Amino acid sequence: MSQEQPIRPQSEQEPIKYGDVFDVKGDLAKQPVAPRDAAVMQSSENVVLGQVAKGGAASVMQSAATQNESGGAVGHADISGAVGDRGVSITETNLPGRRIITEAVGGQVVSQKSQPMPLSPESMLERTNITIGEALEATVLTAGNRPVDYCDAAAIQAAEVRATGRTNIVPGGVAAAAQSAATRNARVTRDEEKTKLSDILSAATAKLPADKPVTRRDAEGVIGAELRNDPNLSTRPGGVAASLAAAARLNQNSSNHHN
Repeated sequence: MSQEQPIRPQSEQEPIKYGDVFDVKGDLAKQPVAPRDAAVMQSSENVVLGQVAKGGAASVMQSAATQNESGGAVGHADISGAVGDRGVSITETNLPGRRIITEAVGGQVVSQKSQPMPLSPESMLERTNITIGEALEATVLTAGNRPVDYCDAAAIQAAEVRATGRTNIVPGGVAAAAQSAATRNARVTRDEEKTKLSDILSAATAKLPADKPVTRRDAEGVIGAELRNDPNLSTRPGGVAASLAAAARLNQNSSNHHN
């Protein structure tokens, strides 16, 4: 005889608790994830990070809370004791070239991510020999919230080819990710659901198997790729080609200055 438990109706299913989705202990682990918990975390991410973090605590909490609400385990206005009593917190720790984002609920860490820090235009001015990878990362600051399209993907592919010296796309590399994002975005109608340039380029240097300082010829190659693939035959303000061109100018000016 089978000893399997009968499947319970949706309304009776066990709610998703914090301990099911995060490595937490004690009372927090036993508390269901509630809709207002997710809303509070989303609001905090927007304030501290400037956006809802992709794959961050808020998105995990939102998914769990939505399932709990649809299953009848929690109400739309519910908030857990942990969030109601002790709230949520997000802290950023800046290290050389990286930042650590730590998210906590009720005093317990639920997410910790390390992100590369793109070079700011100011820091670019302070140093020489900006690489292609660094110039791609700098695009995040000027056009990071723009959805990736085929024109961006072509420019990123041209940059990767210049950086690596290889004519084929590197599997798992930044150009492959951009091409995949552009293809997906073409099928998605809502902008908020599209993959943004920041998702692709924030760790560009790490995704390039080889890198090199940007030259004028590199910038010209990327500008050409962006122009050829843009419906209006123009480059994007603050886009990939603009970042490479700026880096090439800075490298050339620095070289002339030192000569």
